[in-house]
Amino acid sequence: MAIENTPPNSVTGGGYHPGRCMAIENTPPNSVTGGGRPPGRCRPPGVCPAGVPAPERCPHPAGPHLAAAGAAPAPRPSAAGPAPSAPSAPSAPSAPSAPRPAGPALCIVVRRRGANMAEKQKHDGRVKIGHYVLGDTLGVGTFGKVKIGEHQLTGHKVAVKILNRQKIRSLDVVGKIKREIQNLKLFRHPHIIKLYQVISTPTDFFMVMEYVSGGELFDYICKHGRVEEAEARRLFQQILSAVDYCHRHMVVHRDLKPENVLLDAHMNAKIADFGLSNMMSDGEFLRTSCGSPNYAAPEVISGRLYAGPEVDIWSCGVILYALLCGTLPFDDEHVPTLFKKIRGGVFYIPEYLNRSVATLLMHMLQVDPLKRATIKDIREHEWFKEELPSYLFPEDPSYDATVIDDDAVREVCEKFECTESEVMNSLYSGDPQDQLAVAYHLVIDNRRIMNQASEFYLASSPPTGSFMDDSTLHIPPGVKPHPERMPPLIADSPKARCPLDALNTTKPKPLTVKKAKWHLGIRSQSKPYDIMAEVYRAMKQLDFEWKVVNAYHLRVRRKNPVTGNYVKMSLQLYQVDNRSYLLDFKSIDDEVMEQRSGSSTPQRSCSAAGLHRPRLSIDAAAATECQSLMGSLSGSFVGSIPSVPPRLGSHTMDFFEMCASLIMALAR
Repeated sequence: MAIENTPPNSVTGGGYHPGRCMAIENTPPNSVTGGGRPPGRCRPPGVCPAGVPAPERCPHPAGPHLAAAGAAPAPRPSAAGPAPSAPSAPSAPSAPSAPRPAGPALCIVVRRRGANMAEKQKHDGRVKIGHYVLGDTLGVGTFGKVKIGEHQLTGHKVAVKILNRQKIRSLDVVGKIKREIQNLKLFRHPHIIKLYQVISTPTDFFMVMEYVSGGELFDYICKHGRVEEAEARRLFQQILSAVDYCHRHMVVHRDLKPENVLLDAHMNAKIADFGLSNMMSDGEFLRTSCGSPNYAAPEVISGRLYAGPEVDIWSCGVILYALLCGTLPFDDEHVPTLFKKIRGGVFYIPEYLNRSVATLLMHMLQVDPLKRATIKDIREHEWFKEELPSYLFPEDPSYDATVIDDDAVREVCEKFECTESEVMNSLYSGDPQDQLAVAYHLVIDNRRIMNQASEFYLASSPPTGSFMDDSTLHIPPGVKPHPERMPPLIADSPKARCPLDALNTTKPKPLTVKKAKWHLGIRSQSKPYDIMAEVYRAMKQLDFEWKVVNAYHLRVRRKNPVTGNYVKMSLQLYQVDNRSYLLDFKSIDDEVMEQRSGSSTPQRSCSAAGLHRPRLSIDAAAATECQSLMGSLSGSFVGSIPSVPPRLGSHTMDFFEMCASLIMALAR
């Protein structure tokens, strides 16, 4: 089959993979399987920042991650789709629409099923879905195509999987696909490709998904050969953590292979296409999958019934073998011979393999699924436990499964548009596969994982000691809370969830007596733990050092490469209202802090705010200091800056540069 020129499926890895044809007996093996010819794919990996979690409380159900406050918004789509061309002659191009008010730059409106707003639109000759303009086809999957999508305003790239309704209907899964996909939208795991939103049209579902830049694990092994044991263990630990996360929520992959494991810019594994393979009926696997049986378990190729989790364990064993050896345990150009090898379960173990990992491979590649290793067995294996990060398998002893979490119930109701009584009935039914019960436990697990996920980003941060004195962060007497914010979300505060009472304890002073206090920050409607996860990612990318005060409060520093001095600031997440949060950037100037005991000199900071034009009242010196920062930020500044002349080597400029670099890293 001459299909090497078909664009590869490089993002989601699901379904049919061009360049790896189904007629294996007529195709020379690639470098993973031990042959000489690399796979028929010549695409260099794309360069694009990885996507980030979609907010859960945005008025638009799947909005952006973090956007600088005041950033220009995406225009809201018109209520009707574009007018069709007349049969006799093409229609004239339509006039551009009027500009819309400002708002979040990456906000995407979910189109409800059957609404005209969900129709595909044309943008400069290309199809546009929501605010994303669809580009080249990345590959062809089981249910449809995968295309690259680019935000028309920001250039943010995503992968858009197009699920054809007719194909879904032919597989008899149209009745449950909506709730299954909604559960996937709740999946928040550091090693699973995120599903941001689903846009529905009369003919297709458009799944807007995370796009990562590192390419497939398959390509990496083809290029570099076998991986060092420590690196193979690290990747395998990440893969198994993602598999365990989904198995606990009744989702089975059934098509795990290196093509479905993607790598981000930091060589971390991310599994794609969870939740789609398990929608297929038993017996449909080989007919509808990508066609390569090298990773399929014996019970699958034999057509026997299987539950699902044990199939993923077998595939994980094959992936681990490929990582350690650079080849596959079961391979043959003749498919019947390949099937015979898989059913026999006999494979070669190289002498250079550690004996401990060899025993693990033999346990995972047991032909009898009842004797095959479980995830629990793998987690308890000595080789797997070595240097295992705790965030991969978080445990929360304070969690009591017998107590119903009201917040989680309300979140499920909001997602599934159902009543609390329906959720409670699902929880009490005891059916582990009930979709509402699965969604509830997903919400609970997401919280537990995010409580420990910060460890994933703390490798460059000092584990012990403090480089800042706690007293430097205390609010001086007489300073009132920001009028548009709630007090900080302190983890150990009994009023952390209802802090409104603290706002009106005293009568505010007249505005004329009080100097305006600026706050440089980022507004977001994402969930707090999603915001903080992105902050950790950005800080690690920028080589910042930080200390965790609590879950929503960090103290950060960066060394100036020229002067050698440390620039320090604090990051505090505040709740603005029931849907919005503000990540506040606060400069910590050592000299200013030293003067606090005997002087009321205010600390200068800035605030990104509003959706209006800038209204600035600042002195010339402060304007000079702010000039470089304003060129870097998309937000507008309002208010005034106290007239405090900067000293030589001003901490303010370094602070602004530090803020700008962090904001730009978060916006990517």
